[in-house]
Amino acid sequence: MQVQFREFDPFSVWIWIEFTTVPSEMEKQYVEEVFNSWFFLGKLGGFNAENLQVQDVGLDISHMEYDDDTAESSLQALMHNMGDVEYEGVWARCWFDLGTSDAIALDVLVNALQQFSRDYVVLERIIIGGENEDWTTGDRRYSNFAMDDRN
Repeated sequence: MQVQFREFDPFSVWIWIEFTTVPSEMEKQYVEEVFNSWFFLGKLGGFNAENLQVQDVGLDISHMEYDDDTAESSLQALMHNMGDVEYEGVWARCWFDLGTSDAIALDVLVNALQQFSRDYVVLERIIIGGENEDWTTGDRRYSNFAMDDRN
């Protein structure tokens, strides 16, 4: 799976997925679950690089003391909004407002999609940001589209 980054605005970013063939309904559901799960973790502040205490300790975390004060004092890193996943031919796309979440969120998504491509549905590429010449967005944005308003 090829990964490409284009112009990037964390408050208004399209993420594009190119399949090898037109995805089935089941394959679409899988992709939507990946995006929804990733967004939900981001909405809960899971991608906060300021508070990576376990990662910072290293491999031996036995009996690690977690510092609640450090966790409480770190700035919030929350994703704000997500649009619907849309499909056209071999393409899927979804719009996100990544809010104040940190770039680690994109690493997590790319890692998940790479494994997803190996195990479930082969993906040709993922494009993060910018426009897709095969399927333009025009001026379309989802500035007032909150997860809570989605069905």
